[in-house]
Amino acid sequence: MLTTARTGAAALAAALLTGAAAVPAFADTPTPTPAAAPAALYGKGDPTYDGVFRQSLALTALGSVKVVPSDAAVVWLTGQQCADGGWAPFRSDPSVACDPKAEDSNATAMAIQALQQLGGHRDEVTRGSDWLKAVQNADGSWPLNPGTPGDANSTGLAVNALLAANIDPAAVTRNGKNAYDGLALFQLGCAAPAEQRGAFAYQPSPDGSLKANDLAGSQALLAAAGGKLPVTNTNRVDTPPKPLDCATATVTVPHADSAEAAGSYLAAQLDANGQHLMQTMPGAAATPDYTATAWTVLGLVQSGRPATAAPAAEWLAGNGHDWAAKGKSGTDASAAALMLLTAEAVQLDPYHFGGTNTVQLLIDAGPAPKSVPAAAAATDARNDSGATRADDDNGISPVWLVGIGLLVGIGGGLLLSLRRKRAGRPAGGPNKTDGGKSEGDEQK
Repeated sequence: MLTTARTGAAALAAALLTGAAAVPAFADTPTPTPAAAPAALYGKGDPTYDGVFRQSLALTALGSVKVVPSDAAVVWLTGQQCADGGWAPFRSDPSVACDPKAEDSNATAMAIQALQQLGGHRDEVTRGSDWLKAVQNADGSWPLNPGTPGDANSTGLAVNALLAANIDPAAVTRNGKNAYDGLALFQLGCAAPAEQRGAFAYQPSPDGSLKANDLAGSQALLAAAGGKLPVTNTNRVDTPPKPLDCATATVTVPHADSAEAAGSYLAAQLDANGQHLMQTMPGAAATPDYTATAWTVLGLVQSGRPATAAPAAEWLAGNGHDWAAKGKSGTDASAAALMLLTAEAVQLDPYHFGGTNTVQLLIDAGPAPKSVPAAAAATDARNDSGATRADDDNGISPVWLVGIGLLVGIGGGLLLSLRRKRAGRPAGGPNKTDGGKSEGDEQK
């Protein structure tokens, strides 16, 4: 396990670009030498901060389309589990005992979901779930690393993992506070300005206030809606989610209203930005946030709003190929997996998602699978003759076109909270909530 951390604004930029919940402390410590990606790992970039996370996300996405992964890919993931049941971001030498302070709730939550979907890994899933229960904070939330303050992203991912393991998050408690109580700590309620109600903060600001952060909200939404990966579309006929009703003011948003309120806030942000979310880093112009957009689609579908999610999925289909496929180290496995999961959630063709064969793109990023379904006949990750188009409707069912038509008819705070969260963290290498340094840095 590497014991040095990345430093400075570049680390923050990479974290925000790839969807990371946390970044390393801004200390004057040396940048570690990048680790080589094992042959069994999806993605060729440095796995130091995201190896387990991206492997789990890739296995989950491929499993959703009945691709049977190689034994090596699965053995690599199970071999990364620590003796106490948790996972670290990456262990270059699994024979070396894990540092308990550096074990990672995000990596653990993703590994649980992947192994539960694969089946046949009850022991690993049980031990991982027990570890999550053991590191829950006294307020019901989850930290990135044990003993640190909780955050919305880590709490949301922990809830996803518990649900995947068939454990009721409401029954997982610490000091009388359950997992949903922990998630509620980060959601803006009726005390916030009307246009921010329902949003999630990553963590409270130093003064205790909550500032809306769309990435935190996008990942918390899936948990608030009672979901896990992969997300299955129920094809319910939906209406746009309703804003939080503040006729009867409450201190925190009740769990029964959480997903509705978060979905309403995020849907408004999608509408305001051309059906995608944006991110703004200090000193830089706002740029599209592909990661947050994808997670928002998954959360909206889980909450029963597939038609609300459809335009954002179409935007991702039309604009996401370069995000996923053109990193300096080749395909960003986490991005490709999110593209595939998004296509599946909204019932678009993952073999022609805006011109991208997301299944083949992800397969090509890792070890050869044991078997693929008959639908995976194409061998090229790009299966159209021209540039991907935002209005490409190939593979879209008439239900979605009607749904979209009906819908048409009808920063700085995060930087402070991230600094506060990482201050004083024991060395051990931060995890990325989505993508990590190795592949996400290529997207800058």
